[in-house]
Parts: sequence; structure tokens; C-alpha cells
Amino acid sequence: MNKRYSAVILLMLLALMLSGCGYNQLQTTDEAVTAAWAEVLNQYQRRADLVPNLVNVVKGYAAHEREVLTEVTEARARVGSVQASPELLEDPQAFQRFSQAQGEMSSALSRLLVVAENYPQLKADASFRDLQAQLEGTENRIAVARNRYIKAVQDYNLTVRRFPTNLTAMLFGYDTKPSFTVENERALATPPAVDFGTSRQGADGQPQGQ
Repeated sequence: MNKRYSAVILLMLLALMLSGCGYNQLQTTDEAVTAAWAEVLNQYQRRADLVPNLVNVVKGYAAHEREVLTEVTEARARVGSVQASPELLEDPQAFQRFSQAQGEMSSALSRLLVVAENYPQLKADASFRDLQAQLEGTENRIAVARNRYIKAVQDYNLTVRRFPTNLTAMLFGYDTKPSFTVENERALATPPAVDFGTSRQGADGQPQGQ
């Protein structure tokens, strides 16, 4: 019995020590990062799912815009080629490749929507307008999800670096996690969006009356 009581007391003391040195805080902030990252991936996947339908609708009115259509399709393929596994959060280089692929996707979509401005019938198509609205909404959700991830990583990284929790982090193998860079956020500040309320153009490229 004495050995059992001694073991229980030892476990209680160990729990108190771990709590006092930030172990629980590390667990909490680490889980927050994982949850925030899952939401980022969810919103990026939502965008990727919109791309095939968007490309098909545009192709129906502007099939000869092959370069732009191909660019969007290839950008989506590059996004899909990056394995967004949990290990990605432990590898800054892999994280950067993922961010770059998503940035290329944003740029390709921007160019596709700019091209759509030259096709009044396409802009008037209900399917296209619905997809464009979904895309804008998704871009906004991506921005929110990324900001939450940035905040979660900031809290976690501070816990890993600060004394005395940095000692606990080293003891249990916790390291800082990568986040989106200033360049990433600058690109995010100009999401693919086109104002469809502006003047229309005819087949000759000249503006038409409303």
C-alpha cells in the first residue's frame, strides 16, 4: 500500500511540476495551432473545389483564352501536389512551398476574372455570377482563417521561446512552427475580385451603356 501511495504522490507532484513549468500551456497552444490550421486547409479546399466549375463556365464563353484557363488548371494541380499533412507545420520549407502554391492559385484566379471582364455575356451568366460570389466569400473566409492561424502560432511560439516554458519545450521536443510571411499577407490583401457593376464592353472591346 505504501508503494502505491508513494506512486500516487509522485504522479501528483509530477503533474504539478509540469503544470507550473508550462506543459499544459504548450498542449493548449499546440492544439489551437492544429485547429486553426485545419480551418485554413478547409477554406483552401473550398476554393479549389470551385475552380473546375469556374473554368468550365469561362471556357463556354472564352474557349480561346487557353493560356489563362491552362494557368488556373495548372495552379490548382500544383496546390493539390503539396501534401498538407500535420508534418507540414514542422517543416518551414514545406510550409513555404505550400504558401507559394496557394499564392500562385490566387494570382491565376485574379487573371481569370480580369479576362472575364471582356465578355459581357459571361458576366451576365447566372452560374458565373454565383461562382464569382462564392469565390469572393471563400477568399474572405481564407483571410479570416489565416489570421486566426497566425495568432495561434504567435501564442504557441511565444510559449516555446519564453522562460521557463522554453525549458519544458526543449525537454519534450516542442519547437517553433512556421507562419505566413509579410509577403504572403501582402498578396492576400489583393484577393481575386472583380467589380461586375462597372461598365460593360462589347465584342469590339468598347464600353457600352448600362
